[in-house]
Amino acid sequence: MQTTVNLENKYIEKIVAAVLIVLLLLCISAASYAGSEKIAVIATDNQSENAREIISKMNDTMRGESSYSEMSMTIERPRYTREVSMRSWAQGTDYSMILITAPSRDAGTTFLKRKNEIWNYVPNVDRTIKMPPSMMSQSWMGSDFTNDDLVNETSIVDDFNHSILREETYDGRESWVIEMIPHEEAAVVWGKVLVWVCKEDFIQLRVESYDQSGDLAQTMKLDRIKNLGGRMLPSRMIMTPADKDQKTTLEYKTLEFGITEGEDFFTQRNMQRIR
Repeated sequence: MQTTVNLENKYIEKIVAAVLIVLLLLCISAASYAGSEKIAVIATDNQSENAREIISKMNDTMRGESSYSEMSMTIERPRYTREVSMRSWAQGTDYSMILITAPSRDAGTTFLKRKNEIWNYVPNVDRTIKMPPSMMSQSWMGSDFTNDDLVNETSIVDDFNHSILREETYDGRESWVIEMIPHEEAAVVWGKVLVWVCKEDFIQLRVESYDQSGDLAQTMKLDRIKNLGGRMLPSRMIMTPADKDQKTTLEYKTLEFGITEGEDFFTQRNMQRIR
């Protein structure tokens, strides 16, 4: 009996680890670009104020819009490649629902994020569980992301010192390279973060995260910009660790904005019914 419970728990943790990344990228990417519009950065001689305004604009555009998407996530390792297909609904950064549609063994698994709480429903064992705080502090099993990437409650505006490191052409687009150094008291695992931001439309193009020793830890690249939901947006995100021969790719197949589902859609009861 104990063996069965352990296997069941390992199965649940494995699915959670593989899919939690989507909750993060959905809230940061799909919702973030939804309301983006061209603005001018505040004209000032203070470079840190300019950099903070750029990051603030990125942060502001992450809120208030709703979206529906169909995505695929590909986890590539030296010995195997695994692909997961899913449908997802989101309202701002507080609410999201994800339904796994493939592979068949995982189909029907559903994930719910309501503000700071995350739940998942596993149909094979007919269980709905809440993510415990202890798991939030752990690394994701077999993933290129950490739990801190998902549940990090620090503010990219208030918990960092910002500066424009340089301006350069990246992937054919004129961009700012913003250096973000966390405040000493901020709960941030990185020593610094570099963000490439397109000057024209404030699309995030690249993120490099460095450890406390100043070594590159991981890189996220956003590319394949195309029309999604009536807007020109990155359709693919690739996360690559600096010291491993592996990567995780998330790609949007469909993205729509302004869905009609309200907060009542994002409930535990709906997790078991949605298909």
